[in-house]
Amino acid sequence: MDEHDVPLTGDYGGVRWIYAFSDETALARYALARGEGDREWAYQRWLGARLLDAAVPAVEVPCGVALDVGGRGALFPPVVGIVPDRVAVDVNAERGDAK
Repeated sequence: MDEHDVPLTGDYGGVRWIYAFSDETALARYALARGEGDREWAYQRWLGARLLDAAVPAVEVPCGVALDVGGRGALFPPVVGIVPDRVAVDVNAERGDAK
């Protein structure tokens, strides 16, 4: 969460990325990389599936999850098989199937 209790996000390549961290150490690495290691960082614990199935669709723009930003992380892009089909960017809107 940022200083306004809003989930950390960033926009890149036409996608909004929700920043998620696998543990407090990964969050601390991110804070240090930003030069903000001296402030308190609030966080919420979410299951990864809940992030992908509930939080990503709520954003209302193409959205994925960036795990452990600033370290050896992973990207979970908004595509079929990762996020719900209704918000996947690789679904043909007319037919409802993958592009």
